[in-house]
Parts: sequence; structure tokens; C-alpha cells
Amino acid sequence: MKFNSKFTTVFLDPNNLDTSANGEKVNIILSPSLYWVQKISLPIKYARDAKKLLPSLFEEILPEGSYSYDTYKSGDEFFIFAYEDKLILDTLALSGISMSNVKNVYFAQSEMHDINGAVKINETQSVYVRDDIVVLVPCCWIEESGDLNLAHLTLSKHKVRLQQYGHIVDNSSLYKMGAILLVLSMLVFGEYIITTQKIAEISKLKDDVFEKYSLKPTMLQNRSMLKKYAGIHAKQTKIREYTSYLLSLRLQSRVKLSKLMLKNEILIAEFSNASRSTLSQIQKSLKSKKVKFKIENRDSKVYLEMIL
Repeated sequence: MKFNSKFTTVFLDPNNLDTSANGEKVNIILSPSLYWVQKISLPIKYARDAKKLLPSLFEEILPEGSYSYDTYKSGDEFFIFAYEDKLILDTLALSGISMSNVKNVYFAQSEMHDINGAVKINETQSVYVRDDIVVLVPCCWIEESGDLNLAHLTLSKHKVRLQQYGHIVDNSSLYKMGAILLVLSMLVFGEYIITTQKIAEISKLKDDVFEKYSLKPTMLQNRSMLKKYAGIHAKQTKIREYTSYLLSLRLQSRVKLSKLMLKNEILIAEFSNASRSTLSQIQKSLKSKKVKFKIENRDSKVYLEMIL
């Protein structure tokens, strides 16, 4: 961030091409018209884990195209992005900016989220923050728009990575790839038909299972529910197992299990008419079963705490 002052910051928008770079190194702020953004809550802690979910979170929103995805965390929520590398690169080319002269690329969302009021980017459009999202709106919708001034903007650490070649293929390459794919498709056509049928069968089985057991609509919700009930099952299993250990203890006839209770994650047992030999006997038996416990003898009673 301390080097930002050495480079001009350019706001890149298809309808407001800034051709003033003149071959200089620049930082690029992408207009909201060049990406899709959502603010969501996810039951995960780190942005790197959220990135795996981004294609599915956007799949019902995006028009057809080749997209890259990014995200960063703000407080307890995530800002998630989808963008077309080729569209951004084409817009840079129209502005006369070479990628070799681009220092860093940023979303307007990460750099302009705290602007006050509306900022005019041309005679017809303004940038405005609504519900924490930086949006592009017609100037006639917003009153008292200020002018765009990026000279003193301190840029964040949320940089955008553009794939310069991942989505760009020239015609000759397309023809070569088409010929190769045609040959391959002829070789694997039979396998493709079988695979398609299997996918349809598995999809139907999946839908039947979801309907039969009233499962949640997404796998993320179902995994969360499974984790919850797996924990309950493990705890109940431990309780039954430890109770079985207690009832199978071979103690003197006068020693009684007078109390058995569960408190938080601890199973508490009280033995009356107990002696030090009783305490030693219980300790030996539970150690052999590798049970975590605490035990003490007070007033002819043995108090045993077994940690679940």
C-alpha cells in the first residue's frame, strides 16, 4: 500500500473509457458493471474454504459465459465475486492500457465501500453504496453526486487476479481444437451415452433419497445437520458404554451405586458404603478400559466423574 502513490489509479468502466494512462504504470479499479457481487453469511471461517463454494452460489444468477471467482471476508460475512477475465481485458485494451502496465486490479466494492453519497463517473452514471454493496446507478436517481477523485484513495489488500490466456483462444486454435474434439467424440460416443444414463439414474436416486428422508435442499445444510446428530449419537454411545462399565463392576455386596447423573459432558456416579479398597478397585477397572475419569473417597463414599 505504501507504493500506491507512485502509480495512477484508473476507474475502468466500458461506458467511461479512461485513455489518459499514456503507457504509465496504473492501478485499476473495476466498475461494478464488470463483475457480479453478493454479500452472504456462510457457516465457515476462512475465505479459502468459501472459494470452493462460489461457482454453486452463482450458478443460478450468472448469464452464460466463462467466469473466475473471488471472495474476501468482512466481519462475519463474505463478499463473493464472479467476473469474466476476457471482458475486463477487452475493456483495458479499448482504454489503451496494456496488462504489462497494470500494477494491480481491484474491485470497486473493496476500494469504494465507504464513500459518502454518490460519486459521478460520467454524465449519466454514478457509483453509490446501498446495503453495503457498491452499485452503478443512473445519475438521475441520485441527488448531489460528487465527482470521481481517486488521487488520494488508499488501496486495500484485496487484489483481483486476471487470467490473461485462460479464456482467450484465437480462431486457428479453435479449429484445431474442434478437429481434435471431433475425433475424440467419435471414439468415446458410446461411453458418453452410458455415462449420461448412469448420471440420470443417480440423479433420480438422489432426488428419491432427499424426498424420502426430508433432507435439506443443499449438501452444506445436510452435512451440518449430520455433524450435529453425529455428535449427539457419539455422546449417547459414550453414556451407554460408561454406564455399562459401572454396572459391571464387581464390588463388595455392601457397596451400592447410590447416585448416577449427567452434568454437561461429565457422567457422575456416587458409591455409598465404600472404602479405599473400593476406590482402588474402581480405578483399576476403568484404567484398563482407558476411560478418562476423576475419583475421590469422602466419608465412606466414592465420587466418580467420567469425562465423555
